[in-house]
Amino acid sequence: MNYIEKGSKEFRKANAALFAGGFCTFAVLYSTQPILPYLSKEFNISPTTASLSLSVTTISLAISLLIVGSLSEALGRKSVMTFSMFSASILAMLTAFVPSFHYLIVLRILQGFVLSGLSAIAMAYLGEEIEEKSLGIAMGMFISGNSLGGMFGRITIGIFTDLFNWRIALCSIGALSLISSVLFYVQLPPSKHFTPRTLNMKKLTKSMVNHLKNSNLLCLFITGFLLLGCLVSLYNYIGFQLIAPPYSLSPTLVSFIFVLYLCGTFSSTWMGHLADNYGKQKVLRIAFLIMLTGIGITLSINIALKILGIALLTFGFFGGHSIASSWVGHLASHDKAQASSLYLFFYYIGSSVGGTSAGTFWTNYGWIGVVGLIISFILIAFIVSTKLPKDKAYEIHKAEKTNL
Repeated sequence: MNYIEKGSKEFRKANAALFAGGFCTFAVLYSTQPILPYLSKEFNISPTTASLSLSVTTISLAISLLIVGSLSEALGRKSVMTFSMFSASILAMLTAFVPSFHYLIVLRILQGFVLSGLSAIAMAYLGEEIEEKSLGIAMGMFISGNSLGGMFGRITIGIFTDLFNWRIALCSIGALSLISSVLFYVQLPPSKHFTPRTLNMKKLTKSMVNHLKNSNLLCLFITGFLLLGCLVSLYNYIGFQLIAPPYSLSPTLVSFIFVLYLCGTFSSTWMGHLADNYGKQKVLRIAFLIMLTGIGITLSINIALKILGIALLTFGFFGGHSIASSWVGHLASHDKAQASSLYLFFYYIGSSVGGTSAGTFWTNYGWIGVVGLIISFILIAFIVSTKLPKDKAYEIHKAEKTNL
């Protein structure tokens, strides 16, 4: 069937392109997260209101994922993803010139809509073009790009805010994303297993409803919601704690907290590989336990221990997301793009709900309130994971090893 195999030139090019795509998407999506305290101060708004600059983007992204995934069935994968990246980069540069917080919100909503083009389709592209036994590592590479984009983008924002101001910082992210967009367009191999279909909204709506009726897929959707709710709750408000006494860190130093995203770059690929060999359900639960340990450690006043805790939660999150997102493609028996879109819809709604609700916990209870919310999310995710089925790919792999 000419699927892209691990080790081939096409496999390397596809990974490089989607790595760049993930880098661009997450650098732009979370570009306002490191500057929430400065937006709060400049526009004279509360921390919870400032967090809307991130939440509205993830909400519009989540909603449009349901539409764009369907559009790609008619328009093609690469063309929609390319448009998404270039337009998101231009909008990112425009956010640097907003005269008020309201204008920033409008542009951030538009960014969410266009960013959905890559997020909705990349998973479907990988599911269609990559051979099944290499899908776990390919998905891990894509998510590694997400984590590096999130990390490098936030660090750049922090440094440029410290050296210049947050406006120049946002403009720089737009320029970097534009470069990533060019790399994506040049490197991504064309689809070989995609068959265009006439857009039929009634049929596609029915397909989504059927996916929601699939209890296994619904468990994965809820898992995605809870996973990103945890991560965004942590990183939205850790900056508020670290710039205040007794830490009183500068924007540059606080931004280097996002270096911990390197843990995700490693864990998404490594835990994806472990899941292929030892079973997705087992490794997913291990990821939750790592997250639970990490968030508990962040209660320490000692900054070294606090950073260790953040690193552990980040490690577990990216590993868990890599497993859950690749599992959607295995469990969806039809219309994989719609299944991927629904997973990401829940995933980004989790970001909005977690990120904004954690603001209320931060305002009323401080850091211990944020930690309590995150722990509740992790425990619910663990319970949900017990409802997931046996991993057929792992069972086949185990049988093959036994026969050897």
